[in-house]
Amino acid sequence: MEVSRAALLNWVRGCACAVSSYYGRFPVAKVELRIVPVGGRSHFITSETFGQNGALIRIVMVQETTEADLDQDWALTHEMVHLAFPSVADEHHWIEEGIATYVEPIARVEAGNLDAATVWRELVEGLPRGLPQPGDRGLDYTHTWGRTYWCGALFCLLEDLQIREATRNKYGLQDALQGIVSAGGNIETTWPLARALEVADEAVGVPALVRLYDRMKATPITPDLPALWKELGIIREGAKVAFDEHAP
Repeated sequence: MEVSRAALLNWVRGCACAVSSYYGRFPVAKVELRIVPVGGRSHFITSETFGQNGALIRIVMVQETTEADLDQDWALTHEMVHLAFPSVADEHHWIEEGIATYVEPIARVEAGNLDAATVWRELVEGLPRGLPQPGDRGLDYTHTWGRTYWCGALFCLLEDLQIREATRNKYGLQDALQGIVSAGGNIETTWPLARALEVADEAVGVPALVRLYDRMKATPITPDLPALWKELGIIREGAKVAFDEHAP
């Protein structure tokens, strides 16, 4: 790597701190991080997280990666979020990627590494990619890229809003996911999805995740996203978003 070891360690530390802040702790006692340097243009080629025989994150990165590239990176935070959810059956891969897609930028905002407007802009642009296409079924039965990552993230957003509404903003999805980690759920464990959702619901005192999963697991759901943005006060202005402080 051309970038210094100190810069790499600072990048790793920053990502770990963001995830620790979101979950209230780092999700596992130890994780091995393997950085594989290669030639290429894009500074990240692939990134993967594994939980068998100990937590492992493997990132393939071009040798010419700069500190500026690391400052803009989202991939390692995304992979570290994977550490905070138990391994589930293959048909539920959408919830693993959906949580990582939704939580990663929020964790970076909490850590001061990203601004909130950018998160909302990316949701406004990205979530339509997860809406069902002709012939699609529910989340457990349609495993396209858009449904896995962006409909998984949409599930998380809807859950976050439902929990906040039901608890009068006392709790949100963050509290539910912290409950899973507190109960020992992480990538080194294997749980049925039903158990993870029930533990999350117990943490916030409302059966929100179980109910929404029952709605979306086998049936394609198409929420009215423009109406949702209006209710939340998210206004699209070209390539940016603004906030309507008087929205419901």
